[in-house]
Amino acid sequence: MSTSLPGLAAASAGFEVPLEMLSACHLRIAHQCSTLRRLVPHLAAHGADAEAKAAAASVLRYFETAARDHHADEEEDLFPMLLESMAGSDAACLRELTAQLSAEHRELETDWQRLRLELERIIANPSASLSASDVETFVGRYERHIEREERELLPMAARLLTDEELDRIGRAMRERRGIADPA
Repeated sequence: MSTSLPGLAAASAGFEVPLEMLSACHLRIAHQCSTLRRLVPHLAAHGADAEAKAAAASVLRYFETAARDHHADEEEDLFPMLLESMAGSDAACLRELTAQLSAEHRELETDWQRLRLELERIIANPSASLSASDVETFVGRYERHIEREERELLPMAARLLTDEELDRIGRAMRERRGIADPA
């Protein structure tokens, strides 16, 4: 069973340590959210210059690929594996937690769709702006979501999942990204 602590993952964690990789992804999501926050005043001061367009494209690319894969890693692999490992009243508690986290993913995806359109306009239009309110809604929701996963979900997974189960999750994460299993 994994003994590393979620929240302390190196940014380069790999598929062989899937919980640490999920935690490292949280750090990358936080970095992208920080970029979104900085983009609001930058656009107000400089318009959609080359730097703003590059930042918008980077955030757009990240949330359209890596963040989407991250949610799938959790919902399609980690959550079901955790639920299989539990029994009795603990399973009911875990089902509630994973259902709430999945619902938060849907809310984040809805918020993202609004921001996605704004970022696409920034890339295409030098006079485009970014709604500070939309950014704060999205970033604030992500901050709360990540904090909960780091505080509740990942430590629970580290305690409950066997090395074999973690290996299966890591393989599924690799496959989702089209990365060959190192053999």
